[in-house]
Amino acid sequence: MEATVFNNGGVLTIAAGSRKSHDVKRLQRVQAVMSKPKEKAELQATVYDDGWFSRTAIRHLSQSVQATTGISSSKEGYESFLEVTSLMWRNIKTTDQQHELVLKALQKAFPNYILSLIRRLLPPSKATREFFAIFTTLFFYWLVGPSEVKALEVDGKTERSLVHIKKCRFLVGSNCVGMCTNLCKIPSQKFLKDSFGIPVTMVPNFEDMSCEMKFGVEPPAAEDDPAMKQPCYSFCKLKRRHNKECSNI
Repeated sequence: MEATVFNNGGVLTIAAGSRKSHDVKRLQRVQAVMSKPKEKAELQATVYDDGWFSRTAIRHLSQSVQATTGISSSKEGYESFLEVTSLMWRNIKTTDQQHELVLKALQKAFPNYILSLIRRLLPPSKATREFFAIFTTLFFYWLVGPSEVKALEVDGKTERSLVHIKKCRFLVGSNCVGMCTNLCKIPSQKFLKDSFGIPVTMVPNFEDMSCEMKFGVEPPAAEDDPAMKQPCYSFCKLKRRHNKECSNI
């Protein structure tokens, strides 16, 4: 198995040990795929092509984060978003403060009257969970990269409410486990549950940079979540730059 990391127009391909397959029930219980900190990487080329919708959405979210945190960026596009979130991760000292600021930024980006209308029109149900899964794959490509809808067992029944993100753009762009868990996973789970009444569990795979969003599945407590115990990558630039542990516990 290899883990591929996109970074500033390149791809870092890292060899990892092979893994045996697990049965379906075992996969349903996985909360995160942990890996040893990577030591070496091989650079390859890659290109991100953002259309007008993606550029508009990226700019809106980046500006919402900037307005919330007071941190500015002179860069454009996704690089601006990565710079602002990196500075936020470096300068905001506690994870609780980070979670709170991300939630405020999301609330600014998605006004409450819109969220309330969606919740009234789409109350929690199997159909709503499956709708959100499809919506995520179609309209959040710009944030997380390509994804697809897969089957998931919820309350003993199968539904198509799992979003498999093939290679998370935010994780591969930041190369930082702490940014993934504290600026994306934890606040996003809370935001979606509070806004729409639907529990969501995000399961990052730190070996291949993929992620699963499980609509309808309650996330584990932070102290029981393997993702929160994952050490960061040895080549994490933020970890070296500010001498801060990127692992979460």
